[in-house]
Amino acid sequence: MQRGSDRLSVHKDDEMKHELQGLIRSGHPTRAEEWHDPEPGADDDPDVTTGPVPPRGAGGEAEALRFELARHLGRTPFPAKRGTLLRALHEAHAPDRLIELLGHLPEDRTYRNVQEVVSGLGLRPRA
Repeated sequence: MQRGSDRLSVHKDDEMKHELQGLIRSGHPTRAEEWHDPEPGADDDPDVTTGPVPPRGAGGEAEALRFELARHLGRTPFPAKRGTLLRALHEAHAPDRLIELLGHLPEDRTYRNVQEVVSGLGLRPRA
């Protein structure tokens, strides 16, 4: 018998793992009631709590931006123009720096995915 300082039993751990399986596989909340959803990471949380930490260096800035945009936008607003993307970021409560950055996109262009948005800002990923 284990006599550690665990607050939960093995059975409770397995039950919690089963409850979160849909969220882990899909990458978005899977419950109908909002109060069941886990709280998102805060703006001041370390990067590792919100997902994989993209590499820094040559092209790392573009990859980090692409990751952040994909995390806040998802696939729903595409294809979209600048105004639609800005509205989606506001609704997703994205950080102000992302909203300011997308404000520099050309208004007349339609973007099909996050990669086109990053390219439209003049950033190129590593090859």
